[in-house]
Amino acid sequence: MPAAGTGPRVVRVVPDVVAIHRRFDYAVPEGWGAPSVGDRVRISLHGRRVGGWVVEDRVVPGPGVEPKPLAAWSGLGPPPPVVAVAEWAAWRWAGPLASFLGTASPPRVVRALSGPPHPGPAPDSPGGGAVALVDAALRAAGPAVVRLAPALDAVRVVLELVHRTGPGGVLVVAPSRSRAGQVAARLRAAGAPVALLPDRWDAVRAGGVVAVGTRVAAWAPLPRLAAAVVLDAHDEALKEERAPTWSAVEVVVERGRRDGAPVLLVSPCPPLVLTEGRTVVAPERSVERAGWPVVEVVDRTGDDPRTGLFSERLVAAARVELARPGGRVVCVLHRTGRVRLLACAACGTLARCTRCGGAVALGGEPARLACRRCGLERPTVCAACDSARLKALRIGVSRATEEIGALLGTAAVEVTAEAGDPPADAPLLVGTEAALHRVDRAGLVVLLDADQHLLAPRFAAAEETLALLARAARLVGGRRGGGRVLVQTRVPDHEALDAAVRGDPELLAASERDVRRVLGLPPFGALALLSGPGAPAYAGALARADRLEVSSLPGERALVRAADHAALADGLAAVERPAGRLRVAVDPDGV
Repeated sequence: MPAAGTGPRVVRVVPDVVAIHRRFDYAVPEGWGAPSVGDRVRISLHGRRVGGWVVEDRVVPGPGVEPKPLAAWSGLGPPPPVVAVAEWAAWRWAGPLASFLGTASPPRVVRALSGPPHPGPAPDSPGGGAVALVDAALRAAGPAVVRLAPALDAVRVVLELVHRTGPGGVLVVAPSRSRAGQVAARLRAAGAPVALLPDRWDAVRAGGVVAVGTRVAAWAPLPRLAAAVVLDAHDEALKEERAPTWSAVEVVVERGRRDGAPVLLVSPCPPLVLTEGRTVVAPERSVERAGWPVVEVVDRTGDDPRTGLFSERLVAAARVELARPGGRVVCVLHRTGRVRLLACAACGTLARCTRCGGAVALGGEPARLACRRCGLERPTVCAACDSARLKALRIGVSRATEEIGALLGTAAVEVTAEAGDPPADAPLLVGTEAALHRVDRAGLVVLLDADQHLLAPRFAAAEETLALLARAARLVGGRRGGGRVLVQTRVPDHEALDAAVRGDPELLAASERDVRRVLGLPPFGALALLSGPGAPAYAGALARADRLEVSSLPGERALVRAADHAALADGLAAVERPAGRLRVAVDPDGV
């Protein structure tokens, strides 16, 4: 074999084949320019040509190995620092590196950039409260959480940060395309150069612009991050549902850590996994409170379950709103994907877990009430009046639309994720949570059955409910806007509702912190959910590993626990995966 440095240049390539976890060495043909780490190439692998990425350069092959030549150069890919973050993400979320490199690559072939980086102008400072918030955030050690009430203008924080740092290397991540588009328009109007991802991938790679986009923008091809903002950092849309279940927030935080760049996580209701151990910056208490609307809790504890979804207070409030010129009422109800609640037929009290407060289900022989969240079981009696008669509470969106339309004498429009946008002038809308994303204003938003959210069998159910209320609050505006959010519930003293009523998310965080610390739930532990035919064998192997705790679940599933993410990631990486379909969801939502 030729001595190192005298033979052809050799690079290491990750194939664009998710099922192949190996890396292969290839020689760079004579006459080629030198491929850079991150470049996309074509290779011959097992008799066929596939794509891939260069992940190492100037590799020394093993003894007796003569690498095949690269077949073709396919264009630019993520820059080397982003490749390094992808390596970290593959470890953090137990996924194939090819999956992350694909996400970080341009949607179309990019063979050259338009020119060297050209730093553009930075917008003027927006002034006001944004200056103080950014000042405090920049003094923080590590990422700062900016808690900004729903009606307050988060884009002013972005403008102030770009004013401080200049546009080059600044990244803004938003949970939806519409939100990203709004931010981009505001930045352009202020005079800052903007490139929307993924369409303007080449402009971001060239530099000198503010990169703006949705979840995938966390992988923006910035060689170095100067500063970053994640808007609505609590939003579930910032997390990939398919495995590997990576989080845009955590990717941006890691990039900021590596580059020493300030990262601001903006949210009206930041969950505990964002705030624990981090600096939380918020406006003065009076300002934050004014940024939340009036949230009215309708206590239905004593109502007969047979009386239906529509309380007298709801009907009265809806009639007042609909009588206003341009009045609009939005009613929210989950018909699928949520727990089927049980209530006492005698006193109407919801059947809840006495340990974690979650909903309970009836099952077993003899019949018992079992918590779907923590597994605690207890007898089938009402905790309030000792009655043994329980009734299921359930109604769908279609039926609710018909009933409230007839009750109010107004045509009601059904809104679901599958349906298109409702008519712009529709005064009465009923739908799933999608209704809050299909309209931009309302005078009254009603959660018809908040308990479906509060008591769902997930440890983050309360935080998700507060996020839902924050989204509703954004439609009706702040306290001075005159709008109102109405919440029907049989648990009126729940901390999530109290936090919304008082406009103080810390009230929920305080109660969540105690429960999660006792149960070892995030951020005081790390979880992975295994599912599929390969899950039992993989779970059995993981159970023998150090620092992991494995629990079997029904239906070819298992839950893996560890003290922290490093221990979890190391344990998952150390155990070889068995044959058969296997899904590994790190940081799962559905537990």
